[in-house]
Amino acid sequence: MCLLDEVLDWNAQRIRCRTATHRAPDNPLRSHDRLGIACGIEYAAQAMALHGALAGGAANGAANGAANGAVDALAGGPSRVGLLAGVRDVRFLVLRLDDIESDLICEVNHLAGDNLTALYEFALRDRDRSLLSGRASVILNAGGRLKV
Repeated sequence: MCLLDEVLDWNAQRIRCRTATHRAPDNPLRSHDRLGIACGIEYAAQAMALHGALAGGAANGAANGAANGAVDALAGGPSRVGLLAGVRDVRFLVLRLDDIESDLICEVNHLAGDNLTALYEFALRDRDRSLLSGRASVILNAGGRLKV
């Protein structure tokens, strides 16, 4: 399931993505013909994963240039499994996403981390206002350490 339509910009610390999938009647997160605001956390989690792939690929591909490393990461290069471990300070500022007419902008900022964890700040906005914000903890390389 891919909910993000486009990367608007990114660097080693942040990524900004755009999407219109919240309006799709076949959005896989819809329940009872609506898309609740809590689903915005999944949009943020996908932006975090994409940031990790781009930033990690850029770091791993430094010899070939950052852009090539990021492309390699998205094209099936080595990737790390991440697990969303928790969210904090989440603020829901609307009730649902499916009735938002404009595209959504999802921005995540990498605050801290190492090879095992990452801490992100996230925000979801429409054209005029903030819809959701919070922080998330991610455990990296979780597939090799956790029995799920």
